[in-house]
Amino acid sequence: MKKISFIIPCYGSEKTIEIVIEEIEKIVTEKKEDYDYEVIAVNDNSPDNVWNVLKKIAQNNHKVKIISLAKNMNRPSALMAGMYHATGDYIILMDDDGQCPMENLWNLIKPLEDGHDVSIAKYPKYKQSLFKSFGTIVNRKMTEIVMEKPKDLNFTNFTAIKKYIVDEIIKYKNPYPYMTGLLLRTTSDIVNIEMEERERISGNTNFTFKKMLKLWINGFTAFSVKPLRIATVIGFLIAMIGFIYGIYIIIHKIIIHNSIIPGYSSLMATLLFIGGIIMLMLGLIGEYIGRIYICINNSPQYVIKEKYNIDEETEEIK
Repeated sequence: MKKISFIIPCYGSEKTIEIVIEEIEKIVTEKKEDYDYEVIAVNDNSPDNVWNVLKKIAQNNHKVKIISLAKNMNRPSALMAGMYHATGDYIILMDDDGQCPMENLWNLIKPLEDGHDVSIAKYPKYKQSLFKSFGTIVNRKMTEIVMEKPKDLNFTNFTAIKKYIVDEIIKYKNPYPYMTGLLLRTTSDIVNIEMEERERISGNTNFTFKKMLKLWINGFTAFSVKPLRIATVIGFLIAMIGFIYGIYIIIHKIIIHNSIIPGYSSLMATLLFIGGIIMLMLGLIGEYIGRIYICINNSPQYVIKEKYNIDEETEEIK
């Protein structure tokens, strides 16, 4: 019998999480008798009453395992906490708001049974705010440039992963994990399964501009030194512009006398040239600092405050 682990980061979902877990139980137990399941719900220090709701659910269903984090660490860290405790053959990453189309669960899992490593839902149309859609587009373009993600591959919050891939992902101990980067650096055998996204069951998105900005910065710095290389190229280009502009000023000064304030031209050309050289040097130094930062930053990904229905031997503070 195979086992599926559902990992659900919870934030502001006291009105929806019970519905989501009940649907998981119904779909797995009624449609596939040869599959067992567990739900690992991670309370990401939510300000509402979701932890008490989760405790009530876990008391009535031992297959629901719950974790409470001591501090809000955002979705990727909550996923890492859940994956560390997952025991299933297949791990499903999903949301707590009911938008993930659970009726397509077996379509999402089928590619894994066919030999693929990761299967990700692809939505022809996103049922979300224009603000969040904009963030999704920018994030997609960023990963294509910085992480060399294939253009035809979409990453969404409804994802199925084989256990051995998850075992490799949780070896990453540095702070600010970025799930897209972790998946791309672990395997290239990733497929999309097209399906329709649902509407939210209740409430509004918790995806704020601040969280979106953190996501972008994390994506830029966590798994690539390309931004530093871009800084190097920009520095070189500015240095060249400064050099060319300096030649132009000299020629212009010779041909057209007294047309420019004395000292201004040479000062601007010098500032541009030196500024470009400084950026070039900082880019080269940053190349090495970026590699060091990626490897040795030891801030915690998450800190577990409380657990329920989880075996003691897996208990650990990360």
